[in-house]
Amino acid sequence: MKESNDWNPNKYKKHADFVSNLALPVVELLDPKEGENILDLGCGEGTLALEIKKSGVEVIGVDLSEEMIKKTKSKGIDAKVMSATNLDFENKFDAVFSNAVLHWVKNSELAIQKIHKALKKEGRFVAEFGGYGNIKSLTDAMKEVFDNHSSWGNFNNPWIFLKDTDYKVLLENNGFKVEYIELIPRPTPIDDITNWLDVFANGITENLSDEQKVIFKKEVKEILKPTQYNEIDGWSADYVRLRVRAVKKKVWDS
Repeated sequence: MKESNDWNPNKYKKHADFVSNLALPVVELLDPKEGENILDLGCGEGTLALEIKKSGVEVIGVDLSEEMIKKTKSKGIDAKVMSATNLDFENKFDAVFSNAVLHWVKNSELAIQKIHKALKKEGRFVAEFGGYGNIKSLTDAMKEVFDNHSSWGNFNNPWIFLKDTDYKVLLENNGFKVEYIELIPRPTPIDDITNWLDVFANGITENLSDEQKVIFKKEVKEILKPTQYNEIDGWSADYVRLRVRAVKKKVWDS
C-alpha cells in the first residue's frame, strides 16, 4: 500500500515478518465480529487478513503491489490493487483495518476521507503505523549519506510520521470520533540493517547505480552500528508506532 517502491513478497516475509507478528494487539483492538465486512487497507501478503478472517468475517484486502495481491489471493482472500487515496467503496464496511501502511501515504487527510466514505454508519477505523519519531536514527543516517554524496541528488523521504495530537485533529475534522490514540515507542529487533534497507528503502535508492547502492548501505550501516547494534541483541530499529481506534460519527452529503 505504499505510494512507491516495488515489494517482493518472499523477501518481505523473510526479513520483515516482524511487521505482522507485532500487529496482533491491533487485531485485538479491531475486535472483529462474525458476519462483519472488513477492509484490510494495505494487506501486504495477506497474513493479517487471514488472521482477521478466522473470526468469521468477510475480508477484502487492498494493496498497491500486484505481487502482494497475488500472494494474498493465493491464501483465499478477496483482494485487489488499490491505494489508500483511491478507495472506491461507499458505506460498505463495518470496519477498516490497516497495519504499517499509512505512514507511506503523504496525503493523510484524503486517506481519512476515503476511509470514512468506505465505512458504514458507526463503522470503526483501527490502525497502527509509523508515528512521530519513528525510525529517526535510520532516516537521519540515510539523509547524512545522501548529503555526503551530492552527486546522488536529494534525499527524498517517502514517509510521513505524525504526532498523535495532529492525527486526532485530522480524524475529528473528517467525521470521526476518536476512542483511543497513542504513540508507542517500540524498539524492534531486525535481522540486519542491510536487509531492512533492501526491503524498505529501495524507493530511496531507485535512481542510484548498483555500485552507489552498495556504498549507500555500507555507509548507513557504519553510521548506525554504534547506536542500533550490540553483540548480544544484534540489530534494532527505533520504531515508534501510532495506534488508533475511531468511529464514523457523521455521514457527509457528498
